[in-house]
Amino acid sequence: MLVIPGFLATDRATLGLQRALGEAGFHATGTSMGMNLGVKKDTLERILARLEAFAQGRKAVLVGWSLGGIYAREAAKLRPDLVAKVVTLGTPFSGDPRANNAWRLYEAIAGHKVDDPPIHVDVAEKPPVPTLALWSRRDGIVAPASARGRPGERDKAIEIDCGHMGFAVDAKAWPAIVAAIRD
Repeated sequence: MLVIPGFLATDRATLGLQRALGEAGFHATGTSMGMNLGVKKDTLERILARLEAFAQGRKAVLVGWSLGGIYAREAAKLRPDLVAKVVTLGTPFSGDPRANNAWRLYEAIAGHKVDDPPIHVDVAEKPPVPTLALWSRRDGIVAPASARGRPGERDKAIEIDCGHMGFAVDAKAWPAIVAAIRD
């Protein structure tokens, strides 16, 4: 499993989740891409290079937290031959891109509008691989409907009881995340 961190996070923020996945029997690692400062022209190229190196000819599961889930979905669209499944954790892939409490900060740091990234994407379009959207009504950052998605935008959606940061850092949420991924 390749775990992709959310906006303003690094692999360090997802280490606990990576360990929990590892303890559950999955081979999990981060992206080694540094801090996620928003979409750049080369973001998907860098994710795909990391995916190719990690997958080594096999299909990998992409686990993306928040904005990292957008990257996971888009990478799967470009290289479905390398992706077994996409799991999003509180990822705003459905509806208005401003249906979250971080879009102003995102625009200030990323240097572009949330609805005008420097790459061509259709975030609501379902990748051609199985998708699982984990969402929380207690998220606090991303609107639940945006992270849950609509039928046709994802295959399955499961509610997890945690806040937005909890997807990556709350040890109480990890067993439910692991169980949902196994399902």
